[in-house]
Amino acid sequence: MRVMVVEDDEDIRVAVAGELRGAGLEVDTAGDLAGAGEALAHNGYDCVVFDRVLPDGDAIDHVRTRRRDGWAVPVLFLTARDSVADRLAGFAHGGDDYLVKPFANAELAARVLALCRRSGSGRPPVLRHADLEVDCARREVRRAGVLLTLSGKEFAVLEYLAAHAGRAVARGDLIEHCWDTESDPMANVVDVVVVRLRRKLREPGLIHTVVGYGYRLGTT
Repeated sequence: MRVMVVEDDEDIRVAVAGELRGAGLEVDTAGDLAGAGEALAHNGYDCVVFDRVLPDGDAIDHVRTRRRDGWAVPVLFLTARDSVADRLAGFAHGGDDYLVKPFANAELAARVLALCRRSGSGRPPVLRHADLEVDCARREVRRAGVLLTLSGKEFAVLEYLAAHAGRAVARGDLIEHCWDTESDPMANVVDVVVVRLRRKLREPGLIHTVVGYGYRLGTT
C-alpha cells in the first residue's frame, strides 16, 4: 500500500514517513500543496496525510476541491488546531480522520493503516488463490497452511498480484503501487523480487511471466 505525507515541518515529515515505512507502507512526501498536487497527478495512493496549515494554503480547501471532482482517496488531517469546530470542519470538507499535534507516531501509523484498508474495502481481508493465503491485515502469507517469511517488498508485490489474480499485471503498475518515489527502483527490480517470491512460494509455481508486459498470479 502506498501513502503520501504532506507536511512542511521537515522533522515531523521525516519522522512520520519513517514510522509508516516501518509499518510496511510505501511513502512519498511533499512539503506543500503544490508538491502534493504534482504527486497526486502522477501516482495512485491508498491514503494521504495532510498537515492542515501549509505554506501555500489550508489543506482543507485543497481536499474539498478534489472531493468535488470525485476524488475518493482517504485523507487524514494532521494539525495543531484542536477545537471542536476545527475537527468538524475537517470532516465536513472531505477528511476521513483527524489527529491533533502532538501525537504518537505509532497511533498515526495505526490510523493510516485503517484508512488504507478502508480504501480497499471491496477487497476481502484475506486473499486466497489455490493453496495461497495472503492476510492483508496481519501481513502474513501461507502456502498450503505453512507460514512464509517475506520481506516487506515481497509481501507488497504478492499482495498486489493476489488482488488481481488471473489478470496480467504490468511491471509499471507494480512499481507504482509497491515502490515510493524516494526508493528510485532499478529497471529490473520487479523481476528480482519475483525471483525471490517464486523461490519462497515453491512448486507448483503460481507467478507466471507475461512476456514483454509483467506477471500474472494463477495456477496455470
